Order: sequence, then C-alpha cells, then structure tokens
Amino acid sequence: MPDSLPPPDDYEALIRLIHDRYDQMSRSYQAIALYLTQNPNEVAVHSVNAIAEKLGIHASSFVRFAQALGYSGFKDLQHLFQRRLATAAPGFEARLRAMRADLAIPNVGSDVGILRELVAQDLSSIEALLHDIDVAALSCAADCLAKADAIYVLGQLRSEPVALLLRYMLTMLGLRAVSLDAPGGLATHMARAIRPADALLAVSFRFYANEVVAIVDETGRRGVPVIAITDSTLSPLAKSAKALLTVPERDHRFTRSISAPVCLAQALVVSVAARIQQGTAPPRVPAATEQRAAGKPTNARGAGF
Repeated sequence: MPDSLPPPDDYEALIRLIHDRYDQMSRSYQAIALYLTQNPNEVAVHSVNAIAEKLGIHASSFVRFAQALGYSGFKDLQHLFQRRLATAAPGFEARLRAMRADLAIPNVGSDVGILRELVAQDLSSIEALLHDIDVAALSCAADCLAKADAIYVLGQLRSEPVALLLRYMLTMLGLRAVSLDAPGGLATHMARAIRPADALLAVSFRFYANEVVAIVDETGRRGVPVIAITDSTLSPLAKSAKALLTVPERDHRFTRSISAPVCLAQALVVSVAARIQQGTAPPRVPAATEQRAAGKPTNARGAGF
C-alpha cells in the first residue's frame, strides 16, 4: 500500500527512506533497493525493462516497489535519479565505454581482450571510487585507527586478500594489527577480547560472510569503534560502523574485482601514516625488506600475529 504522505521529492530523501524500510522489505524489494542505491547513474539512463532483465526480476516488481514508496510508478521515482545525474559526473557505463574505446579492445574472448576488458573495468571502478567516496568517513576511519591501542582486522572469502593487505601495511607502520583469521573456528572467540580502546577493521562484500557480520554486530554493541569497508550503505555492516567506507560493486563480465577496495585500503593506511609519522615528508608505508635492511624491528608496538 502506498503511503498517505507524499513521496520524497529529492534523491537524498529517497535514499534515506529506502534505508529506513530496507529491513522490512521482501527479498525481491531488497534486491531492487540494493541496485538503486549502488547504481544511481544506471537507474537514471536505463529503462525499467532493461534494469529488470539485468536483475532477473519482473518489471512489474519495480513498479510496485515505487508505488510502495508513494510514487505513481517507476518513472516518477526514476525522475529523481535523472535530476541527480544532471549535476553528477558521468556514470559508470559512460566511463567504461570511453575507456574501452581508448584501449581499442578487440574480441573480448581473446586473451589480450580479457586483459583489456578487466583493466577498463578496474580503471572505471577506481575513478568512481574517487568521485563517490565519503570524505568525512575516510577521515573518521583514519582517526580511529591512528588512536587505537590495537587494530583487529577481519575479512573472509573474497574479502580476505584485502584484510591481509591491511594487516601487513598497518604492521609496517608499527601498529599492533591482529588478524581475526585463527584456525579452528576461534575468530569469534578472539573478537570477544577486543576492548573499546581498540578498533575493528572489517571488510565484507555481497554475499556477506556470516561470521564477519556476527562479529561486527557483537563488537559494535560493546562500544568498540568499527570501521567497515563494504559494498553498500545497505550492507549488514553499516548499522554497527562508526565509519562506513563503501565501494559499490559493478556487474563485471568475468569476475568481481578487488582493485578498488585495495586502492581504498592503501589510501586509508597512508592517511593513518600521515597522522602518526613525524616531520614534513610525505607519509608512506615502509616495506618489511626496507626495515630489515635498516636493522629495525618490523613492528615497534608489537606484532599481532
């Protein structure tokens, strides 16, 4: 049933309404909501039939979704996305088309074609990250990590490489970085030792690892600062995060890349370095081989592994 109140008349209010109602939505409506929030530029330029075909959801569900929010149909809801796009940077697909043309991508099935296609996708995703990043959240995350007594790093499945990179770089800064990747199913038990003076840095993307979500929820309830790197403001990590850093995932042809999350992870750690390193030189994360060559311990504040 549509609301008796008028529907939101701007994009930001619409997104807030979607967030407020997301937990009460059906599974198909949640899929629609996730797509709308992650792909605003694509929503603005594609027909409802094209979007519906991409998601594998009937177009009538999009119409009912819009009506449930108080609109007469999907076109009224889409109009808010079109108004937003009028003042926004070019969308993902526009950037991707331009980069494909620049790279002169041949038959995508060939070996070099696959490489060029993936490079184009990653370049476009990183450019979108630069445009869409929440600067205040990035600063908040760096502040929390720089002040923490210990940083517990959590990431499983496809997110694990990002978490391992974060642990390595934080350790090279001399911070106490603890990986919650203990064998034997002990990650949840280890997480109970995290104190409010510490911080939890969690990485998770769809489909979210159950243990990661559970640890983030329980740790956040205990007043521990949680920094989350995830794919959407509708992620289950969002409600517990003091700083939420989102890297929207696009529907890539071959695979879901971690290039943009890795870029964000590196930027976050360098921002932490800027807060803890002295002097006027540009902040940097030294490598373990550099520290060994200089005869320095690899972790001045105690390694967490």
